[in-house]
Amino acid sequence: MNAQVSLTVSDLQGWYGESKALHGMTFEVGAGEVVTLLGRNGAGKTTTLRAIMGLLRKKKGEIRFDGEDVAGRMPEYIARRGIAYCPEERGIFASLTVEENLFLPPVIAQGGMALEDIYALFPNIAERRNSQGTKLSGGEQQMLAIARILRTGANLLLLDEPTEGLAPVIVQQIGAVIRKLKERGFTVLLVEQNFRFASKLADRHYVVEHGRVIDTLTAADVAGNLDRIQSYLKV
Repeated sequence: MNAQVSLTVSDLQGWYGESKALHGMTFEVGAGEVVTLLGRNGAGKTTTLRAIMGLLRKKKGEIRFDGEDVAGRMPEYIARRGIAYCPEERGIFASLTVEENLFLPPVIAQGGMALEDIYALFPNIAERRNSQGTKLSGGEQQMLAIARILRTGANLLLLDEPTEGLAPVIVQQIGAVIRKLKERGFTVLLVEQNFRFASKLADRHYVVEHGRVIDTLTAADVAGNLDRIQSYLKV
């Protein structure tokens, strides 16, 4: 792992009402790494991202970002600290154009990507910059959702199922974008069901089951443990 730790989650527990969803999540993400949370639906992966972002209010445990415990902070504070969340539902404003969507989030820190850089990274949406959200394909909406958080200046990106329901050619394009973001120094925590996609990107994989990490695999471990990984992910 990268010697500089960006995110540390320790014994994180979380609830939706009276229902406990997280049972002691513990893991680390190094600065500049791509790390995945793998597991079946309902394992607690998305809930973990929501907890990190401050959107899950009923929780306990420790969430340290760049050394500061942000577990009790509000989402707006966490965003200003440099964490950005791209939810599975994307949250595109259908009546606004691509460019209007891009300018919605405030710039919260230096280092946010300029519009020209974003369009260079996402040529598909550059071509659709004047199109309304309703006119975009699912893949274009996903690219816009990722692009939108890059303007803010955040350096830790929480991406929830970015390939869900997308055509293979779009999945490849999103993979290429994540690689370029890593090259630029971004840190990415990725929730992903598509292990073939994740295995080509991530430095490390945390396997999540019943709201806790049950196994850890590095990129080097993957080839020799495919049966083990498939057993974790099968329905």
